[in-house]
Amino acid sequence: MMGYFSAHLPGTAGVLKAAPEDFLVEEIPAYPPSGEGTHLFLTVEKRGITTQEMVRRIGRDLGISPSDIGIAGQKDRQAVARQVISVPIVGKEFQRASNLKLDGITVLSAARHPHKLRTGHLRGNRFTITLRGVTEGAEARARTVLDFLVATWLPNRFGAQRFGMHGDNAGEGRKVLRGELHVEDRFRRRFLISAYQSQLFNRYLDLRTDEGLLDRVMVGDLMQKVDTGGIFECQPTDLTSAQARFELRKIVPTGPMFGYTMMAPSLGTAAALREQRILDEAELDPAVFGQFGRLAEGTRRPLLVRIEEAAVRQEGDALVLQFALPSGSYATVLLDEIMKPSEPLKHAADG
Repeated sequence: MMGYFSAHLPGTAGVLKAAPEDFLVEEIPAYPPSGEGTHLFLTVEKRGITTQEMVRRIGRDLGISPSDIGIAGQKDRQAVARQVISVPIVGKEFQRASNLKLDGITVLSAARHPHKLRTGHLRGNRFTITLRGVTEGAEARARTVLDFLVATWLPNRFGAQRFGMHGDNAGEGRKVLRGELHVEDRFRRRFLISAYQSQLFNRYLDLRTDEGLLDRVMVGDLMQKVDTGGIFECQPTDLTSAQARFELRKIVPTGPMFGYTMMAPSLGTAAALREQRILDEAELDPAVFGQFGRLAEGTRRPLLVRIEEAAVRQEGDALVLQFALPSGSYATVLLDEIMKPSEPLKHAADG
């Protein structure tokens, strides 16, 4: 099991999700609806169902195909999740969709927009999480861990739930890549391959951490500008200035989500050698991704992400945590750091 970035600080222990209301997640949209157009952006609250089940129920009730409904991110079943979806509308369907109420689904607000909502059109997620049965002094412990991670930023690893209930998604994805497993469904193939890419990224993150390089810039590192998302390669002459900018968190190093179009460090650089080590360990030729086309394009992922709106308070014997993370980052990774459980947390609504 991976070590904790805040291993020098004690955890709170506790129980996560004693009830769905103990895990509230709210999407932070990338942009607001314009107020005009043929699509309706609905802010919905769901309980006890997955995002895909919610989409199916809404599609069935409105008489539209689930594929016509737009979502920005996926949210877990065992949580209270508030997220934005889009549905195509004409005429009087505006009022019907705006007042939709189904089992486990409530519409909170509605506004028109010209286009369908696309996956990834999401700035982040805001969480309110209640931990029960925490240790004595939990509030002070949680505050200390949060203060440390707000200052240093959170390692952007994929949470355990990314790899399935039995942890076998990545292994199946590897088999798909190697031609050892045929999966007919395109969505499922993409999902499994992505899980394997995620596992390789986590391994790279672990390697940097083990070598004491998570807070250091290396020659060849592909650095991401925090304000714009732009990526550039660190040259030998830029190393000192890049380190200074990194310490101010103006830029952060990225790690590989291996794929056939992924930006890679220049051959022979320190960063390239470490990425190659991950491929060598996996006995993987990166050319194999090419046969899967758009299912395995690959990308870069920041190694560290900012925690925003962090707060903690004690309510009786429960501890309430509030924070916001960028889209694609996992609340369970932060909760692991705070709670220090014996096994990584798997049940969460990250998106």
